[in-house]
Amino acid sequence: MPLQDGYSDEELIDAVDGSHRRASRIQRELLGFIAEVDRRDLWRGSGARDMAHWLSMRQGISQWKARRWIAAGHALEHLTDLAHALSSGELGIDKVVELTRFATFESEAGLISWARFVSCAAVKRRADLEVRRTIEDVRDAEHARFLNWWSLDDGNRFGLEAELPAAQGAVVARALQRMSDSIPLMPGEGHAAFAAARRADALVALCSNRIAVDADPDRATVVVHARLGDLVGTDGAAEVEGGGPIHPETARRLLCDARVQTVLEDASGEPVRLGRLSREPTPAMMRQLRYRDVECRFPGCGARRFTQAHHIVWWKEGGTTDLDNLVLVCFFHHKLVHELGWSLQRQCDGAVEWRTPDGKSYVPLVTLAKRRRPRSALVSVRSPAPP
Repeated sequence: MPLQDGYSDEELIDAVDGSHRRASRIQRELLGFIAEVDRRDLWRGSGARDMAHWLSMRQGISQWKARRWIAAGHALEHLTDLAHALSSGELGIDKVVELTRFATFESEAGLISWARFVSCAAVKRRADLEVRRTIEDVRDAEHARFLNWWSLDDGNRFGLEAELPAAQGAVVARALQRMSDSIPLMPGEGHAAFAAARRADALVALCSNRIAVDADPDRATVVVHARLGDLVGTDGAAEVEGGGPIHPETARRLLCDARVQTVLEDASGEPVRLGRLSREPTPAMMRQLRYRDVECRFPGCGARRFTQAHHIVWWKEGGTTDLDNLVLVCFFHHKLVHELGWSLQRQCDGAVEWRTPDGKSYVPLVTLAKRRRPRSALVSVRSPAPP
């Protein structure tokens, strides 16, 4: 039986508070030891670049946190009230570490009373404003900028990590947020819980737009390698040059993109056909398509940016690149047709009907009250199933 099962509700809360006080006392002790190790230069000869690097490796914390803890350890030797506030559990380590950045012997008592009733974020914000930044700090942040990416989950996922100076990061955050607010919602993703997913979509949209307008078609083209049998079937996989494997359905969606070229290979990997790029509509045709459709034809979407020409009868299945076989869709709803199993039908009057993966006609709530057209008025142009 877990130890906690023997506690009443009030006893369990008291136990949490007691554990917090004990942990805070140990954390105060730890910061004191860290300051002494730094003073004695005991990190030298350990393979570390400096004290922060040594502490980061030894304790498994970030170098940013390590630097803050080292500075706090030294500061608490003189800020006795703050040291007591930490060791007694009156303030947690996160608040104390931030307060040591700007507290003085004269101001620490008042700062402790203030910090008790505000959040850690409020304490950090005040510390950021109080601390005078030197030009060396700006230069350090500039030199430390990076952006890395990698494949994970056997190539099924793409990881991205970046660190930028604050001003540059604000530009990126604002651009992604603005784009995230303007892109259409995927079905079922209107909840705030999908905000991070929408920011990821916004990043892809910005990058897709940059590739689409690149004047160098060769350098801006994404190359997909696929075996013929895998591309026409539902099993197997294709591979993005310089990336990882992708599902055949994703490869079929990319075939609609003017900046993607497919290299068909035999079982031994020898190229048997180099996909031509002439499937892309001409600029004049795209102007006509945008004039005719105006916006993404998914019901209620309304997106006019980052739209693409989708071949209703797929190009690889013999569909022609002409206006009768093209429909304007945004990047996000283009994925519905390929990866998520949706299909399209065009009505005689040019209206486009979308169908969910189970074959049901998708009707937005705002149009439920409208009279449905008779089934005889529909002309099916559903994308053909692979042979």
